[in-house]
This record gives sequence, C-alpha cells and structure tokens, in this order.
Amino acid sequence: MLHHISFGVSNIERSAAFYDAALAPLGYIRVWEDLRPGEADQAVGYGIAGGGDKFAIKLSPEGQNSPGRGFHLAFASTSRRAVADFHEAAIAHGGIDNGPPGLRAHYGPYYFAAFVVDPDGHHIEAVFNSPD
Repeated sequence: MLHHISFGVSNIERSAAFYDAALAPLGYIRVWEDLRPGEADQAVGYGIAGGGDKFAIKLSPEGQNSPGRGFHLAFASTSRRAVADFHEAAIAHGGIDNGPPGLRAHYGPYYFAAFVVDPDGHHIEAVFNSPD
C-alpha cells in the first residue's frame, strides 16, 4: 500500500549517521543521497541494496515537528538478533530507549520488537514476527 515515507529532520548529518547505524543491522542502506552542506532541501533515502528508497529523511531545520502521540514507524527485521542490534546501534548514535528488545506477546506469540525515539523525536521500531 505504501510507496515510501519521509521524516523531517533538523540536522541531516546527525540523522543520517543515526539511521546509517540503526538500519544497518536490519539490512537497509543508503540507496541515494542529496547532501549539499549549507543548502536547503537535502535528503537521504534508505532501502535494500539495489532497490529504491522506502524511507527517507529530509532536512527541515525550521518548523520540523515529529508526528504526535500514537504515530510510529516499524521496520521489518530478519531476526531477533538484528532487532537487538538495531536497538543497540540506535542508542549508541543518539536515540532514546522506548522499549528494549523483547517479545511482545500482546501483539502475537512471535512478535519480537525494540522501540527507540530518534534524535528528532520520531518513534521507530524494529520487529521480527516469526518463530525463531
């Protein structure tokens, strides 16, 4: 249903470093970038190698607001270990813990997830929803 989603960020270099690190354990990389220090409209796109972007960050230094309570973006993971590595990398690069890696039985018997708030206040999650 969704083609892609973008987050506005206040500091493109900080956010790109955060998402480079946090998304790497999940198998997602920068698939394009438009970085021009000091200029407006900079952006970075993420996806799988050889594919287009499904997630992008766009510089919005003034008026950038994260969505309100109840909104979050969940990234698919290939394993529980990758979920834990996502959480660790995100915290190490300026994210705030919003729920450590673990089973969330209230979402289903195999729902293993971790939750983080990025440096701009966006709520993100990594999830693996399959038997080991």
